[in-house]
Formats: sequence, C-alpha cells, structure tokens
Amino acid sequence: KSDSDTYSCDIGDAQSRAKLTVQETPVLFKQELQNEEAKEGKQVRLTCELSKPGTPVKWMKGDTVLYASEKYEFKQHGTVAELIIRDVKSVDA
Repeated sequence: KSDSDTYSCDIGDAQSRAKLTVQETPVLFKQELQNEEAKEGKQVRLTCELSKPGTPVKWMKGDTVLYASEKYEFKQHGTVAELIIRDVKSVDA
C-alpha cells in the first residue's frame, strides 16, 4: 500500500506520469483460536495465526479490551499472535 503514489518518467523536455494504486489484501485467520480448559492457578496460552505478518491484534475478553499487565502478556511472531493468561481464576472463563 505504501507504494501507492504518482510515478513519472522525465526526459528533460517531456514527462510521462502514471498513478499506481495498490489494493491491500484483507487479513484472514489461517488458524483461529481454539477452546481451552485449565486448572485454577495455572497459565493458559491462546494462539491464532494470521495471513499477514505484523498485523496489529487487539485482544478482548467479551467486550472488554485487554491490556498488557502481570495477568496478561501478548506476543506476536510473524503471523502468530499469542495471549498468555497467568494465574487463571474462574472469572477468567
């Protein structure tokens, strides 16, 4: 997408111009989140894989956006996004 712009070829007395528009491909899930079960007090890792590396991910519990903390850790390596939930409690279900 960042290559979208007007390009030109200049020969001194004349110039030719063209506009390049690059359409982004939509980001899709290659692997969706899977249901997990955990014992209270343990750690859980939720993982999904995206079709495009470096895609920003927003993790949510219900309608609440999660933020990095002692409880929640986010990792992203290429196309794989992970949420680690520490010391799970029944309220985390």
